[in-house]
Amino acid sequence: MNSRQRRGVILLVLSVLCALGAFAGVLSVIRDANSKVGPEVPAYKLKGDIAPYKELTADQFEKVEMPERWLSDNAVTDLREIRGKIAVTQLRKGSLLQSDMIVGRPELGPGQQEIAIMIDAATGVAGKITPGSKVNIYATFKGETDKAEDQSKVIVEGAKVLDVGKLTPLEPDQDDRTRRRAMEAVPITFALGTADAQRVAYAESFATHVRLALVGAGGDATVPPRDRTYTLDEDK
Repeated sequence: MNSRQRRGVILLVLSVLCALGAFAGVLSVIRDANSKVGPEVPAYKLKGDIAPYKELTADQFEKVEMPERWLSDNAVTDLREIRGKIAVTQLRKGSLLQSDMIVGRPELGPGQQEIAIMIDAATGVAGKITPGSKVNIYATFKGETDKAEDQSKVIVEGAKVLDVGKLTPLEPDQDDRTRRRAMEAVPITFALGTADAQRVAYAESFATHVRLALVGAGGDATVPPRDRTYTLDEDK
């Protein structure tokens, strides 16, 4: 082997050593980056806006991978967590889903059944009634004769709200068209026993108005017997 060949071999060996050193440096940088970023875990991003109190479904979310250390402790990493859940507030497109954005949908208790009625938005508690709320239901009835006083009655105490639907425009009855404008109403679903469900169905069919009174959290929905029925004569 002549001197030129020896120099070539030496340069080749040096090149290999430099390449190995560079490779080792890259691996070191990658290991350092991985140690800082950590392993990636699934997270879920909203594909679009979701209205408050609406039941959640898997097709509303897009799966993304993110470093675990960058996620908050309450980030949802398993879509099974949304089963039977509803949105607490308006959820915005592109937001990462977190457990404090959702709550369990109220369920029926033993002996209860679902009943939904339309509540006039002007006479309900607009925007304040949500699934899980507790309300007293009032109905106003016309007097049975011309001389009889109109009455307001508490027909159900402490009714549990299961669901609140979308604001819906309603047309007035034909007989009422000349003196009433079209109004807006909200379908509200309650969990009630049989007797209370019958009272609500009767009131929706025959009462002049059905109104809801929101009961404060931890408050007592019980109405004293003397206050369950009211006529204007009582204030005269």
